[in-house]
Amino acid sequence: PLEGHRSIRSMHTSISEILKEKPLNPSRRSLPCLTQNQIHPQSLSHVLSMPCTPDDKPQTPVGLGGGILLHYLGQQKKNTSLEPSVSPFCCSLELVSRMNLIKALIKAVKDHYGEESEASAYKAGRTDESFLIQKPAIRAKLEARGTNPGQPSGLMFRDGKKRIDYILVYRKSSPLVEKRVTFERNLRAEGLMLEKVPSLTNTDIMFVKIHVPWDTLCKYAEQMNIRMPFRKKMYFTDWKSKVMGRCRQIKSWLPSNPMKLDKEALPDLEETDCYTAPFSRARMHHFTINNRQTFFSNSTRSRIVHHVLQRTKYEDGKSKMGINRLLGNGTYEAAFPPHEGGYRSRHPINTHGAQNHRHLLYERWARWGMWYKYQPLDLIRRYFGEKIGLYFAWLGWYTGMLIPAALVGLFVFLYGLFTMDTSQVSKEICEANTTIMCPMCEQNCKPWKLSDSCVYAKVTHLFDNGGTVFFAIFMAIWATVFLEFWKRRRAELTYDWDLIDWEEEEENLRPQFEAKYSRLERVNHISGKPEPFQPFTDKLSRLIISVSGIFFMISLVLTAVFAVVVFRLIAMEKFASIDWEFVKKNWQFATSGTGVCINFMIIMSLNVVYEKVAYLLTNLEHPRTESEWENSFALKMFLFQFVNLNSSTFYIAFFLGRFAGRPGKYNQLFNRWRLEECHPSGCLIDLCLQMGVIMVLKQIWNNFMELGYPLLQNWWSRRKMKRTEIQLPQWDKDWNLQPMNAHGLVDEYLEMVLQFGFITIFVAAFPLAPLLALLNNIIEIRLDAYKFVTQWRRPMPARATDIGIWHGILEGIGVLAVITNAFVIAITSDYIPRFVYAFRYGPCVDKRYPQDECLRGYMNSSLSVFDMGERWNVSEEQSRYCRYRDYRASPRSPVPYDFTLQFWHVLAARLAFIIVFEHLVFGVKSFIAYLIPDMPKSLCDRMRREKYLTQEMMYEAELEHLQEERKKNGRRYHHEWP
Repeated sequence: PLEGHRSIRSMHTSISEILKEKPLNPSRRSLPCLTQNQIHPQSLSHVLSMPCTPDDKPQTPVGLGGGILLHYLGQQKKNTSLEPSVSPFCCSLELVSRMNLIKALIKAVKDHYGEESEASAYKAGRTDESFLIQKPAIRAKLEARGTNPGQPSGLMFRDGKKRIDYILVYRKSSPLVEKRVTFERNLRAEGLMLEKVPSLTNTDIMFVKIHVPWDTLCKYAEQMNIRMPFRKKMYFTDWKSKVMGRCRQIKSWLPSNPMKLDKEALPDLEETDCYTAPFSRARMHHFTINNRQTFFSNSTRSRIVHHVLQRTKYEDGKSKMGINRLLGNGTYEAAFPPHEGGYRSRHPINTHGAQNHRHLLYERWARWGMWYKYQPLDLIRRYFGEKIGLYFAWLGWYTGMLIPAALVGLFVFLYGLFTMDTSQVSKEICEANTTIMCPMCEQNCKPWKLSDSCVYAKVTHLFDNGGTVFFAIFMAIWATVFLEFWKRRRAELTYDWDLIDWEEEEENLRPQFEAKYSRLERVNHISGKPEPFQPFTDKLSRLIISVSGIFFMISLVLTAVFAVVVFRLIAMEKFASIDWEFVKKNWQFATSGTGVCINFMIIMSLNVVYEKVAYLLTNLEHPRTESEWENSFALKMFLFQFVNLNSSTFYIAFFLGRFAGRPGKYNQLFNRWRLEECHPSGCLIDLCLQMGVIMVLKQIWNNFMELGYPLLQNWWSRRKMKRTEIQLPQWDKDWNLQPMNAHGLVDEYLEMVLQFGFITIFVAAFPLAPLLALLNNIIEIRLDAYKFVTQWRRPMPARATDIGIWHGILEGIGVLAVITNAFVIAITSDYIPRFVYAFRYGPCVDKRYPQDECLRGYMNSSLSVFDMGERWNVSEEQSRYCRYRDYRASPRSPVPYDFTLQFWHVLAARLAFIIVFEHLVFGVKSFIAYLIPDMPKSLCDRMRREKYLTQEMMYEAELEHLQEERKKNGRRYHHEWP
């Protein structure tokens, strides 16, 4: 019989002790809601061995726990058909029936005491709240006092021993109390420890501090296959060790690299210098465990808690689990790992050292004075996780690869600058004082002299010169080299960060997907379990609607571009007929400048709409997992913003001036506005102006919004906290910071990928684009670092092996860049017309002139003649002939204004250049991609060697452990394997 006189406190035990007598292993998710540190029967084996005779009667339990057991037994006695003399425990001799009854007893006791503990916790919270309202400063000191020496304040439980690994935030006014109570009860059953404390700044806010004990850490580290260090790394052979030692001695004599951080400035990260293996509790003696408090890093502990939070139920049901659903329905306000203390210190870091990793990251990474230093990627990965670490590694690699591209682009620009005054085309335009050009508009416009556009021609030469083709080929090859070497860099990082053998576990279904298709189930061929599935017809119909929405938004962008085109046509006539002489001479600059500014405002306005539309369309598709949702959302955002950003640029590059017509027969829009035509020196300057203004303004706006909004929000929060005049604990400070974006790193990657498109797709028109991107990225790295370290809550440390869908988008941009640059050089630039003239119509054909004068007479050859008397009444005293840019016959020819033979030669040369350029560049790109392997051979050999050494060392460690056990047990010692 049960011994009812035992006290309640002596009945505490763990779930494993309850079930260890009988090896039944039900599914973890099907276990009842058990709480670890609540009441459990202590002698279940005694209950199982009770004799089943009518004379055996349970003694009356004493105490509250015994009362509940007696009450439950009475209820069972009423509901059963057994005789009164038979004990309720003897319902059947079968073991399964007994275990079911015992589990029901445990559930009844645990549910009662779980509710009682939650009620007492709530009362304690109310007490703390009243205490807080009376004397908040005293309570803040008490919270900060309960810490260990060397540990930051506000990162421990009240006992000063248990570390805070995660924070949950909820409102006491929230009506969803039952879900929260059940969820927290199940968290305790999973082995987590919880402690609640009210906020010091808002009486309605409650914090739930979560701590993971050592046993729970070990259990989930084994389940999650987390790799941990077990032996220091060593070199392959002795001679290599000697060579490396000599190299280090020689390197120590050389001056230190100013871009590298000092070794004394960073802590010794053990996992980078040790062999690692998947953690196992059975082989715990293999691993290097010097201190249980620091063996698992803070990011690993937070990841383990997040793993438990995602898989813990809050209601009965297949899909009633996970912190994400509780955050979505308002049960909790936020869930985040805490920062490791403050990022500032009164004492300098050089003399007193870093207080924590956050302080170290701020001083050695996020501070603006570190702009020229390499990033501490290992420390970033340790604090923020591999996914964010890979983003900063990719951003740093991309920024470093921009240095050669920026230098080459700068040299091309300087070449155009130094040859601007000596250019034959520019000199002919500036000296054409007698060349009369046709009017640029139908009304209030007069003929003008070609020499009036001298400045315009010189500026065009800065970007349209002999180095344009070379730079376009260079950037196409650069894009391939950048992506191929990033694969090698990624392979090295995944090896150093122990991600080579890591594979993403099967993702949980999204709660929205489960709710939508919970009635339809299909067996998963991987797990063998039934799960909701989306029928093909439903998926296809939703995909069609989503694609239709994408095309509708693209058509909206094209409508906006058309509106900008109409504005340019109206502005062209106004600026050309204005009385202000300065504007009248530079009407093309004025038209392009105002058009670009209006286009930029439209772009930034539509970006706000696109983000909401992308959310709507992605949720309409009902993606199955979070990764599918993120990839779908990222692809839509890229398509929307890419079209929005580059549609007007494509118009200027390939359509501006191509369909304007000729004098006397101009094409008009709506029979009212004459279509815009290019300048006599070409349309490339318009394309350059469009790219330069949008790129500079967009980068300034993005940087301001990324840092300005969080700074303002956090400044307001700090201003409110200063009014309270209390020292806040770390969880309260983190709560007042801004959360990371809901869609993670999508915005960060999107900004850089769009920039990559800008510097590769139209780089032939704007050689300074890589230089501007380099300067922006130097600022972007420190701005993002400052934002992550100081302005945002600490994000969940997630694992990843690559940058995801963005790598495929970058490869697609690289292919598009080759095609676009070929068309820009052939169609937009004047390179092909000048080339045809120099080798077919110029003075160098007869080889009587030096090579420098091959373009003499080019402008006269590229201008046709129009008789203004056919359209306007021109007196005999005035010149009745004007010039315009085209290859057409004279008015007095047998077929007036027909295309000349030179026009067809130029057209054939343009088509031939496009074909040759594309085939040549694609061939070089493919050859380079073939030559550069995705993984260095030395890394492959090192991985194979270390895998072999790992197996050998694990074998030796197991052998040594067994031999030590034999010595302790007094057995004979043998050298052979036992």
